Amino acid sequence: MAVIVTFDLPGAGQDLYDTVIARVTDGQGFTRFADLPNTGLLSHAAGPVDGGFRVTEVWESVEALEHHAKLFGPILADLGHADLRPTIIPAHNVVVR
Repeated sequence: MAVIVTFDLPGAGQDLYDTVIARVTDGQGFTRFADLPNTGLLSHAAGPVDGGFRVTEVWESVEALEHHAKLFGPILADLGHADLRPTIIPAHNVVVR
């Protein structure tokens, strides 16, 4: 079952986000899903919010998210965000264009 995942990064900004993306993608960055390896990620959006930065994603399953978290979890910990706790809810509907 697909899940919607929201990460709030209090006190963080675009610099932290860009650093994480650069490390996850070996410096390649990404602007389109075609640039991503097949990880189970269906959508990804990120932007500033009051007091921090927010990332919202849709994953094919909790298992796909957990598998990918093994990659970005240590990166976030290395950057001082080891206690990140995402909000995860089941998706009722997902539309991918």
